[in-house]
Amino acid sequence: MPTSGIPKSVEPPSVARFREYLQIQTVHPKPDYETCREYLKHQAEEIGLEFKSVEYVAGKPVIIMSLPGTNPELPSIILNSHTDVVPVFECCSIWPEFWDYPPFSAERVPDGDDFKIYARGSQDMKVVGSCYLEAIRNLKAAGKSLSRTLHLTFVPDEEIGGIDGMAYFVKSQDFKDLNAGFALDEGIANVGPELYAFYGERSPNNVKFTARGETGHGSQFIKDTAISKLVNLSSELLEFRDSQENKLTQKYGEVSQSNLGEVTTLNINVLEGGVQANVVPENFSATVDVRVTPFVQINEFNDYLKSVANKHKVEIEFIHPVKQGQMTDISEKNKYWVTLQKVLESKGLKTIDAIFPAATDSRYLRDVGIPAIGISPLRNIPVLLHVHNEFIYESLFFEGIGMYTDLIYELANLD
Repeated sequence: MPTSGIPKSVEPPSVARFREYLQIQTVHPKPDYETCREYLKHQAEEIGLEFKSVEYVAGKPVIIMSLPGTNPELPSIILNSHTDVVPVFECCSIWPEFWDYPPFSAERVPDGDDFKIYARGSQDMKVVGSCYLEAIRNLKAAGKSLSRTLHLTFVPDEEIGGIDGMAYFVKSQDFKDLNAGFALDEGIANVGPELYAFYGERSPNNVKFTARGETGHGSQFIKDTAISKLVNLSSELLEFRDSQENKLTQKYGEVSQSNLGEVTTLNINVLEGGVQANVVPENFSATVDVRVTPFVQINEFNDYLKSVANKHKVEIEFIHPVKQGQMTDISEKNKYWVTLQKVLESKGLKTIDAIFPAATDSRYLRDVGIPAIGISPLRNIPVLLHVHNEFIYESLFFEGIGMYTDLIYELANLD
């Protein structure tokens, strides 16, 4: 155990390093990536890992730490995590209303026989990156030999889409030089005893519908208005939304984190139009957050959206290009998956295998043909990513270190 021989009242070195990472304010809209880079460089030097920092967009470093294997011709293992975190209320007069402790203090608070560590990023996802580093410390300290090369990648901007981070990285020669064979990335916490293992994710597909119609004074019965077209279109979209929810309730009895990725969701989140109350607007628009399950063809679904728009005489704009969601094979044909399951089983851990309902950087890895599994060592804990009072139990951090120590060793020694 990482805490062997250390009294509970004494902070273990691994926890001190984790808390230092959490205290770095890599928070949007202005993440402190430079301090983060220096912290990671120091960790690499301490552990004895090769260190490289590259920037595809100025001020947004992608960090690559490498541990060469004894057989570097074999495809490597990628251990990916993102360094950025989502915003919090930063004003001293505001955070106490939502947080028990300052969100970047990484306060270590006794909780029975355990400790809670409060910080933004404690669950999403600095715990995973820290577990990788501590696991490799363990392997090196034990003198373990690894056949495959390990690459730890710490990437920016995942929380805002990864466009300036992983999206550029996977297209670069730097990435091609890694000779990647398999990747681990983030999962999500679970209130139950299992670990989520995500083998795919839904495609984010934001769409803007704009209706145009007759205008005039607000006191009149004006025909063919923009808002009437948009209301009719919205009603049809919401019927589709209900049908997708019904699929899950009929199959599982309820909608949950483990099954949400099997269907497509859409939510009308932005409405724009009108100049004042007594003027019927010439145009009105709705921006819709669509998450397309990889079990349907994205092109066919977009054709459906186009047909709904045409039916109601509404313009449609796809805000950004979207690719078909790729899924990692989780059959016995995938030796990486089989190894992951064997390691977890040996530690008494079970997985819930699912499609991630939102989006992570794993999609970029899968898009370039790298099988990836998203998993985090967080179970029996409230799901607090992007939520006030985010925390992790210290015991789960130690459990994660042990899990990754064994998992990395077995993956890196596959033939």
